[in-house]
Amino acid sequence: MTATAAPDDHDLKAPTLPPGVRVGPLVALLVGSAFVVILNETIMGVALPALMTEFDVATTTAQWLTTAFLLTMAVVIPVTGWLLQRFTLRQVFLAAMSSFTIGTLVAGLAPSFGVLVAGRVVQAVGTALMMPLLITTILSIVAPERRGRMMGTISIVISVAPAVGPTISGIVLDQLSWRWMFFLVLPIAVLSLALGAAWVRNVTEPVRVPLDAPSVGLSALAFGGLVYGLSSIGEAATGHTPVPVWVPLVVGGAALVAFVARQLSLRERALLDVRTFASRTFTVAVLLVAVSMMALFGTLILLPIYLQNVLGLTTLQTGLVLLPGGLTMGLLAPVVGRVFDRVGPRPLVAPGAAIASAALWLMTTFGTETGRGSVVAVHVLLSIGLALMFTPLLTSALGSLPQHLYSHGSATVSTLQQVAGAAGTALFVTVMTRVQVSGTDDGQSLVQATADGVHAAFLFGGVISAVAVVVALAVRRPAPPPP
Repeated sequence: MTATAAPDDHDLKAPTLPPGVRVGPLVALLVGSAFVVILNETIMGVALPALMTEFDVATTTAQWLTTAFLLTMAVVIPVTGWLLQRFTLRQVFLAAMSSFTIGTLVAGLAPSFGVLVAGRVVQAVGTALMMPLLITTILSIVAPERRGRMMGTISIVISVAPAVGPTISGIVLDQLSWRWMFFLVLPIAVLSLALGAAWVRNVTEPVRVPLDAPSVGLSALAFGGLVYGLSSIGEAATGHTPVPVWVPLVVGGAALVAFVARQLSLRERALLDVRTFASRTFTVAVLLVAVSMMALFGTLILLPIYLQNVLGLTTLQTGLVLLPGGLTMGLLAPVVGRVFDRVGPRPLVAPGAAIASAALWLMTTFGTETGRGSVVAVHVLLSIGLALMFTPLLTSALGSLPQHLYSHGSATVSTLQQVAGAAGTALFVTVMTRVQVSGTDDGQSLVQATADGVHAAFLFGGVISAVAVVVALAVRRPAPPPP
């Protein structure tokens, strides 16, 4: 599924690595492993109806399969900046894949809904560790003039894996039990773990950095509170939420302010060094990455609802409609990386933002009579726009940092991706649900009310994307960071 060839060793700073380390197979293994673990972030959405029936749980309860996963990611990722400094690449990789493998096995065998959620949480720990590990390793061993090409490969993991998750789950559920979504992944996880034990060697030197316990607590409250609050907004729109939405949002916001203040005071001893934002290039690029992730995850949650509840497609048909867009991103990512190495970010990011914005505005035309071909075409257009943005933005953001901030920069980007994904999902679902409820109260059919809700949600997405088009003009190629 990953279709990633081992990189040419000439692309990498091999002379700086320990003797005997083959960086091509190492990077290929890391990319393949990351693809498998990130895939599970969105694979459960299509399976929720089947799980609700089997375990006899309500929608708000079933949603915890996704919410618990996102919460765990939001809590663990900020700590990875410290972990990647304190422990070796080999130690972190083996811990990540072991956690993911155990969680996959527990989820596949789960006798109850509670055990299934626990398995997803253990999976999420491994997923949270893998992405910052991959980015930090690439930055440490790849020469700056070749990073666009390699970050293009990473973009396959970041953008394509979540995009094809619903497709894979739809295909599996059409023929097999939901448990096979885990059993089919399990052998791949075991193989990655075995190959990692044999191949992965240390390419960076660990540093004994003390762990600041108050920062860990504030981080968990801040990012966990924000992700939980944003994820609950959609439920609140239907009138079903165990906690008022404003409570976790206020707690998370206050904890975030305290967390940032403490990191600034700790400086070199920070859990997550926020001095990365001193780089203008990093700040602008990360802002656009966040907007892109909002669009991606908002679309991933809304299009399946539209395709199934308005157009009447099955889960398999829905997955196949979304497949071309995911494949388009995967095919374009390495090409975009090579072009970035030659021309820099702006010639790619500015047109990409414009194309993505145009696609979201075209989605506002979706209605009850829209053909599948039109949905596929517009979704592919959105995928092209996002593909033109992801690689240049990630490369520009992280390439603008000095080496000692690589782990903190990758952890910051990964954390904000989770928060932005939750925000995009909350925005799209909330707008759609409120318009849908209002329509049914006014006597509209559920299908028509849902179609109107989808229209309104994509309208909001179009407005946000228009702002991104303007910000994209400020993107610059990063200057060489100080040694």
